[in-house]
Amino acid sequence: MLTIGYIGNGKSTNRYHLPFVLQRENIRVKTIYQRNPNNEAWDRIEGVNYTSNLDELLKDEEIQLIVICTMQDSHYNYAKLVLENNKNCLVEKPFMETYKEAKEIFDLAKSKGLIVQAYQNRRFDSDFLTVQKVIESGKLGDLLELEMHFDYFRPETPEGAKVFSPYGSFLYGHGCHILDQVISYFGKPDNINYDVRQLLGKGRMNDYFDLDLYYGNLKISVKSSYFRIKPRPSFIVYGKKGSFVKESKDRQEEHLKMFYMPTNKDFGIDSFEHYGTLTYVDEEGTIHEEKVKSVNGDYGRVYDDLYEALVNNKEKKIKDEETLLQLQILEEGIKRLF
Repeated sequence: MLTIGYIGNGKSTNRYHLPFVLQRENIRVKTIYQRNPNNEAWDRIEGVNYTSNLDELLKDEEIQLIVICTMQDSHYNYAKLVLENNKNCLVEKPFMETYKEAKEIFDLAKSKGLIVQAYQNRRFDSDFLTVQKVIESGKLGDLLELEMHFDYFRPETPEGAKVFSPYGSFLYGHGCHILDQVISYFGKPDNINYDVRQLLGKGRMNDYFDLDLYYGNLKISVKSSYFRIKPRPSFIVYGKKGSFVKESKDRQEEHLKMFYMPTNKDFGIDSFEHYGTLTYVDEEGTIHEEKVKSVNGDYGRVYDDLYEALVNNKEKKIKDEETLLQLQILEEGIKRLF
């Protein structure tokens, strides 16, 4: 049994963590530290201890892992405190605000023989897992180009922001999802081209980014905007022999926002209309077009990997160097706006 606790009792903890953790029989949630006890917006979970005394979490010898689900400006201080109290640590993304902070936290964990890592749950998005399946089928041939989109039509968000916040930017807040997907599967790029903008003008919110990452002959484009009334496909992959288009995104977040939880058998699962389309030419020159059944996603697999690392001494899947590289890219990209 892995016994865990949380710092933070808001949307992150209750929407993106607990629904998955509570399905796992080998993980026990013991304590949740709520920073604002007079502002409880979520129902309490039976059998879980809620406290406003952080030491109840830090000094509890039963708790092996503490999960930090707060805003990014407090990640560094909380992670350092958790590690100094000899607890393993999982941190919501963006992991830290700077590469320097992240390096210090990783080094501290290593010096104490502890694990600290980012909650990169988007590695287990259905659309991303399905793209991997298609690539590994070989039907596309050598890869030439991959486009990844994370679009919204929420003009009120950038219009309502009157100041620029680098760490609260669109690049930091959403680039951390899709950049991790790229890094986890393709590794370190040879070169990167940055196009990071404030569409409403200088000093306003960063509401657009378009990053091109180059891997030999392969170009991967990571694109996001707050002003896409019709979103672009989630993924488009081009190879020498074919293409794959996945229009819709992973449905886990969609279902969670509707309070349709992982206890439902069809939670997060694509229907036929959500399947991507694979078009390719075979060895005989015949062109095929077919729907590809989506691979099921599961954000909880982050916890499965941590369980294996902490209980069974296996290597953790989300590597320090991957998170550090991601932060280098985020820092370099946001510099374009200074």
